[in-house]
Amino acid sequence: MIELSERYCKSCGYCIRFCPKKVLEMGTERNKRGHFYPVIKDGSACISCGICASVCPEAAITLPPKGEEANG
Repeated sequence: MIELSERYCKSCGYCIRFCPKKVLEMGTERNKRGHFYPVIKDGSACISCGICASVCPEAAITLPPKGEEANG
């Protein structure tokens, strides 16, 4: 499952746009910079492809190493 660091997000929406499984959606809360940030809409649909992390210009999305589950 992906991990989002909302503090770095600038609301570009690339992660939402390019996710093949539509796991993310734009949230309704703002981060400390005043930007809306994505939230996980359907975590069970995530296939850990890494596209969201690859297209994020702020490196605000990470995936745990293969075989490890995210905490929380």
